[in-house]
Amino acid sequence: MLSVLDMFRVGVGPSSSHTVGPMRIALRFRRTLEALALPPGARLLITLQGSLAFTGHGHGTPRAVVMGLMGHAPETFDVVSAERDLAALVASGQLLPGLGFDPAADIALDFDTRELLHPNAMRLEVLLGPMALHGEDWFSTGGGFIASRRQLDADAPADRVQAGHDVPHPFGSAAELLALAERLGQPLDAVVLANEDAIRPRVETLAGLDHVAAVMLACIQRGLETHGILPGGLKVERRAPLLWQQLQQGRSENEPERLFDWLNVYAMAVNEENAAGGQVVTAPTNGAAGILPAVMRHYCETDDQRRRFLLTAGAIGLLYKQRASISGAEMGCQGEVGVACSMAAAGLAAVWNGSPVQVANAAEIGMEHNLGLTCDPVGGLVQIPCIERNAIGAVKAANAARLALHRPGHGRVSLDQVIETMRQTGIDMSHKYKETSQGGLAVNVVEC
Repeated sequence: MLSVLDMFRVGVGPSSSHTVGPMRIALRFRRTLEALALPPGARLLITLQGSLAFTGHGHGTPRAVVMGLMGHAPETFDVVSAERDLAALVASGQLLPGLGFDPAADIALDFDTRELLHPNAMRLEVLLGPMALHGEDWFSTGGGFIASRRQLDADAPADRVQAGHDVPHPFGSAAELLALAERLGQPLDAVVLANEDAIRPRVETLAGLDHVAAVMLACIQRGLETHGILPGGLKVERRAPLLWQQLQQGRSENEPERLFDWLNVYAMAVNEENAAGGQVVTAPTNGAAGILPAVMRHYCETDDQRRRFLLTAGAIGLLYKQRASISGAEMGCQGEVGVACSMAAAGLAAVWNGSPVQVANAAEIGMEHNLGLTCDPVGGLVQIPCIERNAIGAVKAANAARLALHRPGHGRVSLDQVIETMRQTGIDMSHKYKETSQGGLAVNVVEC
């Protein structure tokens, strides 16, 4: 099984599938290039296909690819050193000695190829004149996960960094996870933590969870304090700082409204940071990165609560990753905001001491009312409707957890059933509504 920590990757905005994944692919390809004996005059050509072509510029994909090719990783990305390296690359015209590369000319957008193994596709080639010396096909499969053509063709695990582990309590469905919890007499987070113990020492797992929580909370704080206009042509103004000031001054005294405002401001703070290219945690994606941090900040006061929240949410995220997809280009926004809402609802129900069945019910409710949600970013930017959509998703998650706690037994719709429904809905959804900016708000809202 994958680790729950694989569901929470520290990276940079604005998109896990269009920024983090391509940067990781490019970095891996650079390491391949360093091992090749390349003849003088060779040059590098990158072709972005599918959703990476349609919304690549708005999502920062070409820049992310260049950063990865220069040796930068999402987890340790430093803007100052990256800009310095980029200036040197442009001046020299060479990525490696003897290997030509012009970022402005050698990244092509392929809008025509449709028969792809995954809609987030990249081809990386080394050419000598018209002859291809070396080429690889890679796919960014959502949440920062990546896969090669060989892996997808072979139906192998779709992540090159973590291909899975043998654990004492494997589960491939919510029904199996609930059965494990009942047999062991343990809450879901304890079952998951026992699996993590087979991957690494517990102290390292807890430190990893604490680091994820710390990055999430730091992202919220930066978003609350940073004013200005978000990059891109939409000229969207950051709204979280003003709302934060109003809350600090005691505005919105009605309690239900205050609850909405707290969740709204935390979620928007994260996604405004994401839209600006800041450091965020994929939860499970960048486009949906604000929901879990918002709920966690408002309801989790201790390290133990935050760990329980993340372990439980991560387990639910693994179910969606294994049984469907967390890619907006495959599932629409139901696979991003919908999954994040489901994960956060489950985590919150666990923090509120819900039973394993109630936790699963919370996850089911969180997704059931996001089914069919489209991914139609205006201008290809992760801003409209993405930022507000995270705020709405955080409020939904809290309500889903509350509803689940009022129902002690199994619901009429199971979590496995709603995950399969999401998968089928994503397959049936027109490609226009799956992160291509060719339908929905993206074509009905004027960009400038």
